[in-house]
Amino acid sequence: MAEKLEDLNLPLTVVTRIVKEALPSGVSISKEARTGLAKAASVFVLYVTSAATNIVRNKKRKALTGQDVIDAMKDIEFDRFVEPLGEALEHYKTMASARKSASMKKKDEQEDTEVIEDDWILLRLEFKMYSGA
Repeated sequence: MAEKLEDLNLPLTVVTRIVKEALPSGVSISKEARTGLAKAASVFVLYVTSAATNIVRNKKRKALTGQDVIDAMKDIEFDRFVEPLGEALEHYKTMASARKSASMKKKDEQEDTEVIEDDWILLRLEFKMYSGA
């Protein structure tokens, strides 16, 4: 749990980067506005997290999932975010699956290479033993 209330705030640099991406280039944001946006975003995240946690408790589960967050958005009547969040969640799952598949393929290739190298070492040792070298 957070020791201070400020520990619950989202990092100002991250919020600033997101805001700058959303605004047209050349628009500057005052420090007070950035701080206010960061606090508002933090409160929103805590509110959604609380609603999602209630869903998890009602279902007698311990782990909070992306679908719980989407369901919480419906419960707190932020319906306009449900579809984009669902699409983002599916995209994330697709990307994670692709990364996992690539990692498994790389691991399999690495194991195959290690087996070939081990076989090559054994072959050389056997050759030395039989050739008397």
